[in-house]
Amino acid sequence: MDRSLSWPLFVVSHFDFSDYWMQNLIYIIQYFSYPILAFVGVSANVMTIFILLRRNCGLSGCITRYLLMMAVADLTVTFLDLILRHIPITYRIYSLTSLPVCNIHAVLLYAATDCSVWYTVTFTFDRFVAICCQNVKGRYCNEKTATLVLGTVTVASCLKNVFWYFMFEIWYRGSNFPWFCLVASDGMWSPVYGVLELIHNILNPCLPFLLILLLNILTVRHISVSSRARSRLRPHSSADVHRDKEMESRRKSMTLLFLLSGNFIVLWSLLMINSVCWRLDAIGIPFVLLPTSLHELGFVLQLLSCSTNTAIYAVTQTKFRQHLKNLLADPFMRFYLLIKYIRCTLLSGLSYV
Repeated sequence: MDRSLSWPLFVVSHFDFSDYWMQNLIYIIQYFSYPILAFVGVSANVMTIFILLRRNCGLSGCITRYLLMMAVADLTVTFLDLILRHIPITYRIYSLTSLPVCNIHAVLLYAATDCSVWYTVTFTFDRFVAICCQNVKGRYCNEKTATLVLGTVTVASCLKNVFWYFMFEIWYRGSNFPWFCLVASDGMWSPVYGVLELIHNILNPCLPFLLILLLNILTVRHISVSSRARSRLRPHSSADVHRDKEMESRRKSMTLLFLLSGNFIVLWSLLMINSVCWRLDAIGIPFVLLPTSLHELGFVLQLLSCSTNTAIYAVTQTKFRQHLKNLLADPFMRFYLLIKYIRCTLLSGLSYV
């Protein structure tokens, strides 16, 4: 597709709603949204990391570690995928895509993406244990276990994606296919690489999708049963009959969990379906390929998911929202105090004269 902006604008002005028309429309969206997503993704995740590291948000140390690592992974994906891959392709920044480092870039990008996805899975499992498995909650839902789990996921994700270094060439393709690097001649047709690639797609994002859905279903079922049981056991004469602190705590935890996991499922679904179909076709298994426009839209939604977690924390966590407001207002307050100081200094100097 012609990557200059004038031609897509000309095509979109003729409303024929074909796949080619949709491709050009999505390219226009990418052209204007990617710089905004890059700015929002970097700034939002940096602020999230700062708040979770330095401020008390009313969250347990266990939850804080999961959310912190998810923000770090999202920031890394934003940098490696959006800034170093999609923006150079969209704006034809040849100085970046001409560097002979694509296989290294692929290893780092796929490892960071795996971490981002599996951190969400481990957080979902941690909340499942905390809510549904009270007998092991104390042993599992703690900072030591969270650190061990997150470290294991990080190391496993890095080791799992080393094979891309040998499958890909050092040069970029300059296009938005899942294989954004040139493929080594022996890697394209090798059954070994075909099996590794199939495992790669099963582990991310197919298996995480199934695990998150299963864990959420089991958690909702447990919450529903527990709510009915607690309602029957609570004394109706109690003045606090309409307030149950335990259930309120669970409700807040569930709101955070469902928003995070739901955000992941919704924004990753299209890219997951398209990537699986494309890769099955690439290794010789006939399958239905989705239109290219949906393929491009899947990338936009997946990149959007790296910028939305901060908004979710702000919506669900009162203390986080307050810290975020203070952090955003701090530069303006400092500027105001500086202006006030300069004004007072000038006035005192004039009065002295």
